[in-house]
Amino acid sequence: MGANSNGGSCQTPGREPLNIYALVIYIPDPLGRLLDDLRRELVPHYNPHAHVSVLPPRSISVNWQIASEQARALAESWSPFDIELTTLGVFPGTNVLYLEVGAGASELRRMHAAMNAGPLGFCEPFAYHPHVTLAQEVACDQVPALCELANRRWAEYGGSRSFRATHGVFVQNTSDNCWVDLADYSFGVVSVK
Repeated sequence: MGANSNGGSCQTPGREPLNIYALVIYIPDPLGRLLDDLRRELVPHYNPHAHVSVLPPRSISVNWQIASEQARALAESWSPFDIELTTLGVFPGTNVLYLEVGAGASELRRMHAAMNAGPLGFCEPFAYHPHVTLAQEVACDQVPALCELANRRWAEYGGSRSFRATHGVFVQNTSDNCWVDLADYSFGVVSVK
């Protein structure tokens, strides 16, 4: 998220904002850069910003600032935690290729459960599953070759497969599928009693 699927900047005026929001944790470099490069290699028309979604895309029934304040309050009371990316998977029925989250998955599930309520609540079409998307909207016959390439690139990567989740970003989609960062929340600002 953070850039449109055609590679352009998300700051161009004239884009129509949609009532579609998400809360994401961006993956820092060098791991984030590897994942962005891999996604562009698998599906060239994307201009990604590697992330783990805490709240997958959803519409909201209130002004985004109200929903944002709920996210901020919860995020600021959440302690930073480590996230490790493990193995490649494919979601059945959608052919979405993704990297599984190992360490940190239970923390992400707890965070999702706490935030998917009130102004941010949404009846999601799929059960929440912490992951990093590598390719989506691909033809069934392309999946085996893309999996082979993704597995090879992932095996070749010699860097750390873990990162520290220290903040979340509230994002909004636009009419040209550009995700715009609206607010950034640091974890652990407010101590939990």
